[in-house]
Amino acid sequence: MKFVTFNGAAGEAQPGVLVENDQRIQPLHDFESVQEVIEGGDEALESARNSIGGADPAAALPRASTHLLAPLPRPLQIRDALCFLQHMINAGKIGLELTGGDPSTYALPQVFRDAPCYYKGNRMGVVGDGADIERPQGCNLLDYELELGIVIGKQGKDISREEALRHVFGYTIFNDVSARDLQLTEMTSGLGPAKGKDFDTGNVFGPCIVTADEVDPKKMAMIARLNGEEISRGNSGQMDHTVDDVISYISRGETIYPGEIVGSGTVPLGCLMEHKRFLADGDVIELEIEGIGVLRNQVVSR
Repeated sequence: MKFVTFNGAAGEAQPGVLVENDQRIQPLHDFESVQEVIEGGDEALESARNSIGGADPAAALPRASTHLLAPLPRPLQIRDALCFLQHMINAGKIGLELTGGDPSTYALPQVFRDAPCYYKGNRMGVVGDGADIERPQGCNLLDYELELGIVIGKQGKDISREEALRHVFGYTIFNDVSARDLQLTEMTSGLGPAKGKDFDTGNVFGPCIVTADEVDPKKMAMIARLNGEEISRGNSGQMDHTVDDVISYISRGETIYPGEIVGSGTVPLGCLMEHKRFLADGDVIELEIEGIGVLRNQVVSR
C-alpha cells in the first residue's frame, strides 16, 4: 500500500492511499492521519487494507487535482545517516576544491566506515510533492540530495541487525535540500550542519510511504532528473551500511518510535555538487525511487 496525506475540501490534512496505478487517492475515513495508521501496527494496517478494499471506487479523488502534503507532515524525528560512502568521497573532494584546497588530499575518515554516522534534521521544515523549495537567505550554491527515507513502524531499543527490518513500516523518497556554501563554512566548526540544512522547505518527503512488504530496500533504482534531463542513476543496493545496520546503530541505548524517519544519505552522484553544478531559480527537480514513485519540486526565491 502507498499511504499519502492530502488537503481535503476544507483544507484539512487527510490520510489516503494511492490506487489505480497511483493516479487516484482513496481517502481513509477511519483514521485521522497516516501517523495513526503507523502507530496502530499490524492491526491498523489490516484495517486500512480492508477499508480500501471495500471502498467505492467512485469516491477516489483524481491525484492530478489533489494537493499532496508530505505523507508525514510533522514526523516525530528526522535522522539523516551516511550509508553511501562513495557519495561522501565524491562530495569531500569537491568541497575541498570549492574552498581552495587540493581535492587529491581528501581521505574519508575511518569513523564513516565504522558506523552509519548521522545528524538530526529539522522536523518542522518538512514539505511534500509539488511544494516549492525556497532558496534560503544567503545561499548561492543550492543542491538537492536523493535519499531513501526509512519510516519506523515499531518502537524499540538496542535492536539487533537480525530484528531491524521488523521495525520498518515503509519507505519514502527524501530530498535533503542543502545550501552547500553555508554548509561548507559551518562544517569547519567541527559541529554538524546548521543553516546549511536547517531552513523551511529543506526536508522534502513523498510522494507517499510504500509499505515494507512491497519493496526490497536492497535493490531499488534511484534516479535524479533536472528540468527533464537525467542527471544520475543509482541503486539502494550500493549502500555500504544497510537499513539493518542503520536501525541497529541508531537504537543503541536509545528508543526509536513509530513515525520517525531515517534518511539513507545520498546515493552516489545523487546530488548536483557531485557534478559540479548547483540549482537555479525555476529549476524543477524530479527524484524517483523504484516502487515508490517520483518526488517533484521547483526551486524559487523568497
